[in-house]
Amino acid sequence: MIKDVQKTTDERNIALQKVGVKDVETLLNIERKGQKASQKVYAKAKMSVYLPSNYKGTHMSRFIEILEDYRKKNLIGVDIKKMLEDMKIKLESKSAYLKFDFKYFVKKPAPKSALEALMCYYCFFEGTLDENDNYKFYLGAKVPITTLCPCSKEISDNGAHNQRALVSVKISYPEDKHIWLEDLIKEVESCASCELYSLLKREDEKFVTECAYQNPKFVEDVMRDVVLKLENNPIIDYYEIEIEAFESIHNHSAWCKQVKKI
Repeated sequence: MIKDVQKTTDERNIALQKVGVKDVETLLNIERKGQKASQKVYAKAKMSVYLPSNYKGTHMSRFIEILEDYRKKNLIGVDIKKMLEDMKIKLESKSAYLKFDFKYFVKKPAPKSALEALMCYYCFFEGTLDENDNYKFYLGAKVPITTLCPCSKEISDNGAHNQRALVSVKISYPEDKHIWLEDLIKEVESCASCELYSLLKREDEKFVTECAYQNPKFVEDVMRDVVLKLENNPIIDYYEIEIEAFESIHNHSAWCKQVKKI
């Protein structure tokens, strides 16, 4: 019998909130809006459980075993709650945490020429299951946009500085509800001075430049507009929003963060 060192007693009496593995490369099943079949995307998993004070360590291999079991059944990402339940059982813990980070591609037409190209968004699924089996799911996306400075436009005889910004959104909603990634992304993009596109011909570039100029926004303006969008969605019960504008005339970024009070 090989000794199970992880289960030996630790005398320091310190419980650990999250112990596990991260950056585990896997394939994730994604349901896409308007498509019946799910699609596989490359993802990185982060998995952890609560470790009682009397245990020296957790069994890291069991996290990978759970992932492999769900991969063989073609269920990774389909039922995150069930994965968390299995983590609690197999790792003998009172709580579990799971997150999948992945790149999500959306086919997006240019605003005038209508030529299509893929836009990439960094997204995540995140889930927690506590000691009372209360499940919480979070959906997240990083959405690149354009902002144009209202102050620059106001004080300049010609032109105004604009920049690319990144809106990071994390939302939660009841287990019996659903929000598509595509819809969350579009909601954020609608709050920008202008959307970003992968492919732009001359007529498209003219449009996005003039669109941004006619719709100047501080990072604060974008934040307030995104907050209003999320607040007006009746099923969203929690959100975190962070915006970073990569300034074109400063060697620093403009930044803003807002978290919904519970």
